[in-house]
Amino acid sequence: MWRKARFVMAGACAAAGVCVVPTAAGPATASAVQATAVTAKTVTTEAAATTAKAATAKAAAPATARKKGKPYCARYKCIALTFDDGPWPYTPALLDTLKKHKAKATFFLLGRKVANRPELTRRIHEEGHDIGNHTWNHPSLTTLSDGEVFEEVSSTSNIINKTIGRMPDYMRPPNGATNSRVASLMSDLGLPQILWTGSTLDWQARDTKVIAKRTLKLAKRNGVILLHDIVPETVKAMPGVLTALEKQHYKFVTLTTLLQGRTLRPGEVYPPRGR
Repeated sequence: MWRKARFVMAGACAAAGVCVVPTAAGPATASAVQATAVTAKTVTTEAAATTAKAATAKAAAPATARKKGKPYCARYKCIALTFDDGPWPYTPALLDTLKKHKAKATFFLLGRKVANRPELTRRIHEEGHDIGNHTWNHPSLTTLSDGEVFEEVSSTSNIINKTIGRMPDYMRPPNGATNSRVASLMSDLGLPQILWTGSTLDWQARDTKVIAKRTLKLAKRNGVILLHDIVPETVKAMPGVLTALEKQHYKFVTLTTLLQGRTLRPGEVYPPRGR
């Protein structure tokens, strides 16, 4: 089980002041006292102006920070393309296409394939794509015992960690097969469950034109589209799909970017069923 810790940092500040204390003076030093008073008045006026300016800047800072810190997908029309069941021999061609279009995606990988293609897995990670857990052998988790579910998922997380140096943040249940029991087990493993807003059923279609048409039809802002990089027709369809979606002003982002800073609860299903 992996647990996350939160660290809260606090800061402190100190203020310093300057005061002018005139010494006792007779008639001979009256002009000096007057000059000192004028200087003190000038310093006080300048200090007040500086304080007022600082206060104005401080008041404006939150608005500026909010503007600069506005989530990417709140400013742009985002879509998350997700690819299941790799890495596979067709994956490099897909990565080349994504790079050409400056697109990021999310790959839900099978543990046994990660073990067989560690260099390709590292390439996916190094090129800025998200990597998720898709179990070791792609079984329907609802048909397995608790121990079998743990083995399928934990072994995949471990091989991903061994290969790219970090644990996956998400998992996708094969075939979308999940229930309250599986959700509880994923909660124990610290993994949210990622489904989709639309599936192309590309593994059934096996037709480049049909897959492209379905992907474009399913596209919507903040959508999560299910595809497979083990389907060669899908990989062939992607150049045309990306070009068409670019004309509609879509930005292709990872699931992490799409979530806009939101942290999913372990075991939580996203997007929720029914969306």
